Amino acid sequence: MMSTAATPTSSHAHAPGVAPVVYGQADRPPRGDYSRASDDYTCAQDYDAYTEADHDTYRRLYERQSALLPGLASQHFIDALPSLGAKDRIPRFEEVNERLRRATGWEIVGVPGLIPEVPFFSLLANRKFPVTDWIRKPEEFEYIVEPDVFHDLFGHVPLLFNPVIADYIQAYGQGGLKAAELGACEMLSRLYWYTIEFGLIREQGGLRAYGAGILSSSGELNYSVRSPEPQRLPLSLERAMRTLYKIDSYQHTYFVIDDLQQLFDLTAADFEPLYRQLRDQPTVAADALLPGEVAL
Repeated sequence: MMSTAATPTSSHAHAPGVAPVVYGQADRPPRGDYSRASDDYTCAQDYDAYTEADHDTYRRLYERQSALLPGLASQHFIDALPSLGAKDRIPRFEEVNERLRRATGWEIVGVPGLIPEVPFFSLLANRKFPVTDWIRKPEEFEYIVEPDVFHDLFGHVPLLFNPVIADYIQAYGQGGLKAAELGACEMLSRLYWYTIEFGLIREQGGLRAYGAGILSSSGELNYSVRSPEPQRLPLSLERAMRTLYKIDSYQHTYFVIDDLQQLFDLTAADFEPLYRQLRDQPTVAADALLPGEVAL
């Protein structure tokens, strides 16, 4: 399994400069150089630092993953992928931004790795998507603990060219800032995980993936769509926000939408009453099927 990406999580003490972020309970230090980051956690893409091996790793990842997309990935993603640009080298962020700003008013910004919740939400609310600027080592081709530039660019950025997803992610960022004030970030992070990272959509008579964590993983792409093992449920905000998730294996549960507009419409309401309601309810195990639920 390739790592999934920048779901906001807790930061750890670090000096000087901004604090790095790690997944879950990991004790090892983050790989990114956080001393390069500004107060908002963004940094310039140090393009000259990429080696030929780095570009070759990106090329091989792109080649392998794009070959797996037909019949498994959302057509929205497949249609948008060429807008990403270069296939044989790591794209320059400014080149992607020239096309992305024209399409949806978004831009990508470099970050040294995972960033804390409020800076993450603030960037999204301003139509800026954080992209890790370093790439995995060749020996990490199949698995990497933290998201790298390939995951963030290939998995996330193409759908930012889609107006509906572009508006949804901005709204998510705006909602995240409010959730931070209400102490509800964990619930909202689960929604991000089960939609933007691991969401499935009905298309062309079958299921397809639109979540970045699936689209950038060679194994989980086929598993999430075709394997009989996981359970697939219609997306419910309440259910997704209560459901725990796996960061070290394929998901046990995937949530399915009928179209991208449904995703945007579902999240248009004020979540504050929902947060209050869910605080009194227990979390749901990642592999649980609740009474009355029928998997798709």
